[in-house]
Amino acid sequence: MKHGLLLVVLLGACGAPPPASAPASAVPALVASSPPAVATTASQPAAHAEPAAPLSIEERANRLHREAIVIDTHNDITSAILDDGFDLGKPNGHTATDLVKMRAGGITAEFFSIYVDRSFYDHPTARTGGAARRALDMIDITYQQIERHPEALELARGVADIRRAKQDGKIAVLLGIEGGHAIENSLYALRDFYRLGVRYMTLTHTNNNDWADASGFFVSPKPAHHGLTPFGDEVVREMQRIGMLVDISHVSDETFDAVMRVASAPVIASHSSARALCDVPRNLTDDQLRALAKNGGVAMVNFFPGFLDPKYRAAQGAFMARHKGEIDALMQKHLPVSAMQDAMAKMGGADMPKTPLSVLIDHIDHIAKVAGLDHVGLGSDFDGVPSLPEGLSGMDGLPLITLELLRRGYSDGDVKKILGENFLRVLGEAEAYAAATKTTLSGDGDLRTIDK
Repeated sequence: MKHGLLLVVLLGACGAPPPASAPASAVPALVASSPPAVATTASQPAAHAEPAAPLSIEERANRLHREAIVIDTHNDITSAILDDGFDLGKPNGHTATDLVKMRAGGITAEFFSIYVDRSFYDHPTARTGGAARRALDMIDITYQQIERHPEALELARGVADIRRAKQDGKIAVLLGIEGGHAIENSLYALRDFYRLGVRYMTLTHTNNNDWADASGFFVSPKPAHHGLTPFGDEVVREMQRIGMLVDISHVSDETFDAVMRVASAPVIASHSSARALCDVPRNLTDDQLRALAKNGGVAMVNFFPGFLDPKYRAAQGAFMARHKGEIDALMQKHLPVSAMQDAMAKMGGADMPKTPLSVLIDHIDHIAKVAGLDHVGLGSDFDGVPSLPEGLSGMDGLPLITLELLRRGYSDGDVKKILGENFLRVLGEAEAYAAATKTTLSGDGDLRTIDK
């Protein structure tokens, strides 16, 4: 389980599941076919038929969301699947993610987070293994879900697979490692994870590792390297050579700058929001957004109110201060997700201020204005955060984002870019860069180790 972030309100990166979904009436229904045209009779020539009434904005949003390729680049349901035995085909009313909600949300492609808690890096054991073993376990249970539900899910490794899944009416499942310590300082392991389907890696989680510094949650740790070490530079280069996206969510400002100096292909922030609107180290500054745009990359907006809403952030800080001892004790028990959720709720952790959906849209707006419309997307952090904006407590709420973007004046084409086309472009450019190197995956791989 995400012990380091399952503090529910704990520094908000991944934790207890959000509340049950909003009422169905709050979410535009995704129907299987377009709105019917006005019928004509045999005695009534088509030329004299009444013109179809213009679509309402809700109908337009419904049609647009159904047509679009919708991609979410960060979902932590894998922790509940591995640690709590959850199955996507058996909704339990507690998770933001299950097959029913994924279908209702119109999702085309979902990145399942291969999240590796720092405890596996700091304290490997014979029973639980280390960081790489944890990542392998999470990859395997993701495969298990695909094999259990072949009518709904299929493994995707690139752009062509995602587009085919859309045509086939299936959900493309992709893998993204969260925490670069998962490779255990091995470029050999990095390449093997790519073979297994991993298509991005977040260079750090909340902890510094042996070659890169992290942003922490709301307070940054003391720098260990002031960015990337020389081996960290090689990790970035090797990722791009093989076509794995470099993810700069969770990295320190100095690490971000180092990545921008090294990168030869676009990078992503898989689940980060705008620091100008919510001042936490996990978010991106305007200068970083502009640098990301210059690189050709994309920032995928995180849905967690702690990274969106200063009012929620202040209340969360106060809660953490009041219950520090109790939370520390809970963390030592390594409880399942559901048990942690219940314990935190009894402390009053569910009584945080409500963040309206408009605040999430504000972050999309801001990034689109600063970095450009081609450089923003969606990286929810579903089932990895203790709360979500109103109306968006489950994946079935995703159509509301489309509706709100239309209400703010975005064109249909612009909305499609935000929902998924921007990310597809970046993934395609990563694939093209890797192909242009004309190298083989391992035969031409970097053989350096961290001490060389």
